[in-house]
Amino acid sequence: MGGGMRQAGYLAAAGIFALENNVERLRDDNRRARVLGETLRQQNWVSEVRPVQSNIVIFDLVPPLTAADLLKKLEEKGVMATAFGPATVRFVTHLDFTEEMMERVVEVIETIRF
Repeated sequence: MGGGMRQAGYLAAAGIFALENNVERLRDDNRRARVLGETLRQQNWVSEVRPVQSNIVIFDLVPPLTAADLLKKLEEKGVMATAFGPATVRFVTHLDFTEEMMERVVEVIETIRF
């Protein structure tokens, strides 16, 4: 058997810890992701926000805007996101993403102009 799964116990331990300690607070992550999704839907440079079903927000940009264009503007304002395609961007909320951080990201999104 090849691959890197010979130490799968480490991954299993992380999963068990998450299930025992963080399931309830996932509601916060998911709510914050929905807020980000709603904020993005209101921007004229966003063509589509995919359904937000968890803590992941994926959205497409209006051409000719590219993911690189948006990521550069976000980074200048201290906000991190990931390109998910040439004109698609992904935000992920998580345990270390606070309410204050969400409010700041919303503020940044609302001020971006193209």
